[in-house]
Amino acid sequence: MINKLRKILSFKDKLFFIYLVFFSVIVSLIETVGISLIMPFVAVASDFTVIETNKYYKYFYNIFNFETKINFVIAFGFCLLAFYILRSLINIFYSYAMAKFSYGASCRLSVNLFNKYMKMPYRNFIDKNSGNLTKTITTETLFFALFLQAVLLILSEVFVLISIYSLMLYVNWRVSLALTLIIGLNGLLLMRTISKKIKTSGDDRADFHKKIFEMLNSSFGNFKLIKLKSNIRRISDKFLKINDAFKKANVVHTGLSAVPRLFLEGLGFCMIISITMVVIYKSQANISGILPLISMFILALYRLLPSANRIMTSYNNLMFYNKTFDIIYSEVDQPQEDLKEDDIIFEKEIKLKNIMFGYLQNKLILNKVNLVIRKGEKIAFTGQSGSGKSTLVDIIIGLYKPREGEILADNIKITDNNIAALRKQVGYIPQSIYLFDGTVADNVALGETYDEKRVIDVLTQAKIFDFLQKEQNGIKTQVGENGIKLSGGQKQRIGIARALYSNPAILVLDEATSALDDAMETKIMEEIYDIAENKTLIVIAHRLSTIAKCQKVYKIENCSVELIKSKDKNV
Repeated sequence: MINKLRKILSFKDKLFFIYLVFFSVIVSLIETVGISLIMPFVAVASDFTVIETNKYYKYFYNIFNFETKINFVIAFGFCLLAFYILRSLINIFYSYAMAKFSYGASCRLSVNLFNKYMKMPYRNFIDKNSGNLTKTITTETLFFALFLQAVLLILSEVFVLISIYSLMLYVNWRVSLALTLIIGLNGLLLMRTISKKIKTSGDDRADFHKKIFEMLNSSFGNFKLIKLKSNIRRISDKFLKINDAFKKANVVHTGLSAVPRLFLEGLGFCMIISITMVVIYKSQANISGILPLISMFILALYRLLPSANRIMTSYNNLMFYNKTFDIIYSEVDQPQEDLKEDDIIFEKEIKLKNIMFGYLQNKLILNKVNLVIRKGEKIAFTGQSGSGKSTLVDIIIGLYKPREGEILADNIKITDNNIAALRKQVGYIPQSIYLFDGTVADNVALGETYDEKRVIDVLTQAKIFDFLQKEQNGIKTQVGENGIKLSGGQKQRIGIARALYSNPAILVLDEATSALDDAMETKIMEEIYDIAENKTLIVIAHRLSTIAKCQKVYKIENCSVELIKSKDKNV
């Protein structure tokens, strides 16, 4: 677990963790001193003559010139009160520092995971479930904070337990060993029974939580179809079943977590009463003579039992959130793109040489593909579904890395040092335009530096600005989640504007008009050809009408690329 924590936590968090461990040692020593002071206070309060017979009492009595023994005892009491107030303040500060560490680490981990996911190679990202990624970032990181709190609580309470137990051994080792045997055996029994069930419920909690997020994404993403099919009842029943299983896992954890506290409290009271009865039976008299000793043991047990309970509860929390710990550990080790910012100029051509690619190790989709795309050309790729059209284009624009072969821009090889510069020159229009719930302007800029004039320009180019001005609220029009307030053609035009916003040199249409009717597709394609007059245009399409104005058309079949149409006299 330590090695995993070292990998998950940042350098700053590791330092904070070490600081808290040392702080917990100080807290444990303060707790021990607080208990050890009770015995002398009870001794002097129950018998003033001790002040004369004990050299320590007598020393403080004389050095502060107390007039009466009552004043000495009262002063002693006030000192104890001040000490316990200070002890409480230190414990409050420690609790605050522990919460700040655990939730701070959770927050930083959440941001770190988000950055890792965003830097993940596109090839790896498409194998992920977005619902699971969301759950890990938003929920599992919060559970990880509880996991960290459990670790710190165990460490701090173990230090408290060792300190107080050492004091008990010093005062009376026989009684201390007897208490250790009783508490230890019962603690082991609880760990073997309760903790095992809690760990199982924790695994169930993680699994069903994952299913909840997956079902929410699926249901909200297909809301329109679900309404049309009128199968809400069946889906609701399935969601209820998953939630019920998730609830049961949490109920088991919460219910069983209370068992150690209740059990140890009862055991503690029984031991205190038993100790008192044994002492009375052996002395055959009252216990005033050994009252200080009894008081110290009672107070020690009063502090030890909560520590034992917290250790048990924290251990159970470790078991319950163990799956979270494993999930976080596996996710922080995601592959990352280590891209540099070297510039690359695309002035003449992009060349593909002997490109080989396959998603599976033993199966190729593209085999020894050679291709030249000149700047300003309008080219198209056709072929059956699954033939590799989109895959080839993703390789051209730098989203996929070929298994073999190389890509060159103006005879400069595309590598991790300059691939980011190539990507920045690409404007991409997919088949399905995803618009987030916000304004048209925000959707067009999509995280880039906001320039209102540029937004208006590209919306005008995409032939939708006038409509937004007359019929809607201009560039401040709210589009709704996934553009639900807009028509398919309007969404497509905003997608075009988004692709044009960064003034790309290459414009890619990945079956961007296939969901539109023939008339709308023809109209939008005419506009795209006009917009791309001075740009390199790469089109993926099934319909021949879509690619009628392309200078070259390539057909992808049987892992190879064949030129089937060319208006280039040099070919």
